[in-house]
Amino acid sequence: MTKDLTILGIETSCDETAAAVVRRGADSRGAILSNVIRAQFEQHRAFGGVVPEVAARAHVECLDHIVAEALTQAAVDLAGLDGIAVTAGPGLVGGLIVGVTTAKALAAVHGMPLVPVNHLEAHALTVGLTESARPPYLLLLVSGGHTQVLLVHAIGRYERLGTTIDDALGEAFDKTAKLLGLGFPGGPAVEAAARSGDADRFKLPRPLVGRAEPHFSFAGLKTALLHAAKAVEPLSEQAVADLCASFQKAVAETMKDRVGCAMGIADAKLGRYAPRRLVVAGGVAANQVLRAALADLADKRGYTVSIPPLALCTDNGAMIAWAGAERLAHGLVSAAPFTARARWPLDEHASPMLGTGRLGVKA
Repeated sequence: MTKDLTILGIETSCDETAAAVVRRGADSRGAILSNVIRAQFEQHRAFGGVVPEVAARAHVECLDHIVAEALTQAAVDLAGLDGIAVTAGPGLVGGLIVGVTTAKALAAVHGMPLVPVNHLEAHALTVGLTESARPPYLLLLVSGGHTQVLLVHAIGRYERLGTTIDDALGEAFDKTAKLLGLGFPGGPAVEAAARSGDADRFKLPRPLVGRAEPHFSFAGLKTALLHAAKAVEPLSEQAVADLCASFQKAVAETMKDRVGCAMGIADAKLGRYAPRRLVVAGGVAANQVLRAALADLADKRGYTVSIPPLALCTDNGAMIAWAGAERLAHGLVSAAPFTARARWPLDEHASPMLGTGRLGVKA
């Protein structure tokens, strides 16, 4: 497809209600015309994590207004769109149903294409919107629900190299924050506390470091942190800071090793002359210690690093709209009916990872 495409994207997979309008030019370059996000931190703060039923109700209450605001900011109406993209999975199924139902109704009434988008694919392709970067590249996806490293061979073609066998990294940050009484969301709280901490005070494990396959595990690290905290109770403010700093250092060193392992596999698969690019996406990509560790690794391995702006690392409608536009442009849209999918692996050929907790296909 060679014409410009203007796409509305709707995202309701977890605890952000989001809508955005994105334009994909005939030259494949992208522009964000609007990007409206309503977070639900206050609704979930008392529970120390996201409650699916609360999230779904919050989406119902505001999605129509968010969509209207996105269209207003973009100075377009529904008749001026070339299509609607919506997150169809993976995620919390109640929230997904809210977004999918709204998108189906709008597309049906206005007779326009509707593109179901895999949330993970949207993260994987965001670098095309922000930097006009094209595959192939290595993707590290780190968020509250996902920890994976994949090869992005082409739009619509993904190969999972590694995944978590238990907790996602963002989930481990949230649980650490809850354990130490730091509140929700946990990632920013742990990072803030760690700034005044001694990262060498507590000796925490580096899970799976040195293993030949680039999988991840954070349940044992979380348990080790719990035991370390109990050993120094009652916890002082300095002890909390030291625990956070030690946890963060263990995470950074673990991720550096695991991604380095994935780079070795990627090098062999991509061949000698392919560009070496590491794309990091997901909310945990905001962590500065992790960023520094990955930048150092990339420099030593001859990779460039691309990390979208923070507003596009966390869940948002712009990445959904862009993924929908890319699929439309490449003719990767089916007319078959679709429903919300709580689980939807990006690489559907990869074997499920059974660990101490959940199925790795969630990540």
